[in-house]
Amino acid sequence: MSDDRPQYGEYATPEEQRLAAGLPAVPPPPPAAPAPAPQQAPLVVEEAPKARPVDRLLTIAMLAYGLVNVFSTIPQFLNMGDSLTQAMKVLGIPGEFTNLGPARTWGVVAVVVMLVGFAATVYVAFRRIRAARPAWWVPLAGFVLTMVVVSLCMMVPIMGDPAFLNASLG
Repeated sequence: MSDDRPQYGEYATPEEQRLAAGLPAVPPPPPAAPAPAPQQAPLVVEEAPKARPVDRLLTIAMLAYGLVNVFSTIPQFLNMGDSLTQAMKVLGIPGEFTNLGPARTWGVVAVVVMLVGFAATVYVAFRRIRAARPAWWVPLAGFVLTMVVVSLCMMVPIMGDPAFLNASLG
């Protein structure tokens, strides 16, 4: 037969068990010293980016000029054959521009390059303006990079035209 009754001291607290064993009572723990306050870092107030009104005005003015330039040159690139014939007359090259098929194709490519280049320039410029970083140089750099690629697009039909080649070789 099993005895399910608790044994002596089974439910006694540790203090009662010590007293029953003839041991002195456990002194109460000393009051806990307050934990030192964690070192707080000095509050760092981030300064808002300083506005650059002159930079912003100059950048936006150059972008506006670029927009006018892009839209005013689109018709010339879409009709590159006539534009190159006029250029030949101004340069004193006899004859007419005859490489019209590639001129139309590369004129469209040049228009796309100009539009993409201008859009990328506007995007980068406004991101820099928003971050209060100097942005005046972005329209200049965008213009130079875009015009290098556009010039290469124009060179393809020019270098394929016999009148231009004869004038450059002769």
